Amino acid sequence: METFWFIILALMLTVYVVLDGFDLGAGIIHYFAAKTAAERRLIFRAIGPVWDGNEVWLVASAGILFFSFPILYASSFSGFYLPLMMVLWLLMLRAIGIELRGHIQHPLWHSLWDFVFAIASGLLAIFFGAALGNVIRGVPLNSEGYFFEPLWTNFRVGEQTGILDWFTIMTGVVAFVTLATHGANYIALKTEADVQQRARKIAIQMSRILILLTALSVPATLYVRPQMLDNYRAYIWGFLFPLLGFGSLAAMQYFHRKQHDKAAFLSSAAYIVGAMCGAAFGLYPTVLPATTGEAYSLTIYNAAAQAYGLRISIVWWAIGMTLAIAYFTYLYRSFRGKVTLETDGH
Repeated sequence: METFWFIILALMLTVYVVLDGFDLGAGIIHYFAAKTAAERRLIFRAIGPVWDGNEVWLVASAGILFFSFPILYASSFSGFYLPLMMVLWLLMLRAIGIELRGHIQHPLWHSLWDFVFAIASGLLAIFFGAALGNVIRGVPLNSEGYFFEPLWTNFRVGEQTGILDWFTIMTGVVAFVTLATHGANYIALKTEADVQQRARKIAIQMSRILILLTALSVPATLYVRPQMLDNYRAYIWGFLFPLLGFGSLAAMQYFHRKQHDKAAFLSSAAYIVGAMCGAAFGLYPTVLPATTGEAYSLTIYNAAAQAYGLRISIVWWAIGMTLAIAYFTYLYRSFRGKVTLETDGH
């Protein structure tokens, strides 16, 4: 049961990054892809019906974390209190930027909320990447399973770590470029004319940077946590995840040249799946490594809820996921195709 919920949690977080990732990416690149007020409205229309629904996967992931691994939930939410507050404020500011933008028809009002939307989207991508970097690197857990980290210390990897160091900053930059690429591919898929052409150029440039960053991040990750290779040595099929990641980067370059926007978007989604699942596979069965010693690490066994609760949760999770999948299938089928400013709606 513990392994089952570890897989479900990893998949839920991956779905969130894939779906809300292109919303965040659209916010990151919208100043560069759109040059006029009308073009910026077009980008907002491209994500309008789906952005808030995509964030449901983050809430659902937090819910799964709460009832399946309550000790991990308590430890991480207390230890990461400051960055979590920052993330909550950024999520709220991003939502406000989208919702309030159209309430007053004035260029200054629009510029204010466009700026808030762009900054919040970019910082969220960096913070999410830094959070993954903290999980891979480990945190200074004590014997009771709790920890405290300042925002930064000396920017080195060791026992006295901060939330930000050279490794977590690197993972934050990788996440920023990944989501910018993903968002640019999505905007190219959903728009036409000048906005589409600019989004294609941004996607091409960002994907090339992403190749370089991926090549640098893999050895850096193994330097920080060499134990990530243990599961790959034991189960050779795990190499399918990094192969998916590197293969999707190559496929993205090919589809960019062919201007196949849908295939390029699916390629960037596949890269995210490969990266997220590869990280989860390397960490298993650890859910939060300890820099103070492996004995203090939280695993799926010492952080999980009781077996009865894990079994009962399957029923409610299955009902909720059935409803969510049905809703998202209907939503994305209804919203398929290009967006324009002439039609009604978002």
